[in-house]
This record gives sequence, structure tokens and C-alpha cells, in this order.
Amino acid sequence: MIERATPIEQAAPPTFETLLRTVAEMNTPDGFKAELIRGKIIVSPFSTLRYLRRMRALREQLQAHAPEGHIAEIAPFLFRFSAAERAYGPDLFVADESAFDGEGRHADGAALSLVGEFTSVSTRDADWTEKLDVYGRLVPVYLVVDMQDSEITCFWEPSPHGYRSRTTVSFGEALHVPEPFGFAIDTTGF
Repeated sequence: MIERATPIEQAAPPTFETLLRTVAEMNTPDGFKAELIRGKIIVSPFSTLRYLRRMRALREQLQAHAPEGHIAEIAPFLFRFSAAERAYGPDLFVADESAFDGEGRHADGAALSLVGEFTSVSTRDADWTEKLDVYGRLVPVYLVVDMQDSEITCFWEPSPHGYRSRTTVSFGEALHVPEPFGFAIDTTGF
């Protein structure tokens, strides 16, 4: 008898909708969130304690200048970006309040007027590359609060090729956030 290699049929990779359902059904441990990054479910811890004051200060400033009908939050909600087959749970967001009227588990990324990500050693790469690319096609304003470099960067003017404009300041300097917000963030407490 001659031995022959027998190919093993591999299952097709899961679809975006299947991955979204899986994330919705996951029982992530307290203090962790699940996102769809690069076509995979990634579970990562919430920010460390030292981030809270900065997140709260930024959320309060953004809420005071948010567009009519939009809310600023640091609650762990997942936003889906179907065209990119991604779903992210931003550290901070400003979104149209009507996005939370439904019964689903994932809000539409089109409801976002601003996203803020606070970098950590484990999330920094995704915040500066993948998320920048996806947000840059749809979300009007993206803030990257770089906790490792003590800087905050504002991206705006999304386009099919990503953001057209950006500015960076060190913590302690004012950062202008363009319309639909139109104010300067006070980063002295960062």
C-alpha cells in the first residue's frame, strides 16, 4: 500500500458578522474589552488607573462643546465599521445619542463625531496604524492621547485615503479641535 498525503479541508475564515456575534456573546472578564482588529477578536484590558483623570477631563471638555444631540462617553461600547470589517471599543467617544436607541450590541461607526484613544504599550500600534486608517475614512475627529510620549494629536478632515490634517502638542499645551467642536483642549492636567 502506498501512503499518500491527504489534504485536510479547512473551514472558511469566519465572516465579519460571525465575529461580531461572537464578540457579543463573549463573557469577557471584568476590566477587559473585546474588539475586532485586523480580522481577529482581540481582548485587552481597560486603561490603568492613572488614565482616569485624563479621560474624565477630556470627556468633560468635549461634552461642553459636542454637537447638538451628541454625547461624550468613556463607557465600553463597540462601534462597527462594516466596510472595513472592523469593530472598535474606543477609550472615549462623542456620538449621536440616537445611535443608542436600538436593541443591538454594536453601534454604527457613522454615528461618531470624535474618537479618543489613550495609548498603552499593548494598544499603541493599533491606535497609531490600523485605527487611524479606519477612523480616517469616516470619523470627523480622532484624538490620540499618547501616554508614552506625553503628547496629544488631533486628526481631522477624513477622506477615502485617511485624514488630511493633523496637529500634535505636548501635554500642558492647548490643542485646537476643529469643527464640529471648535475649541481648544486644555491639557495642563494631563
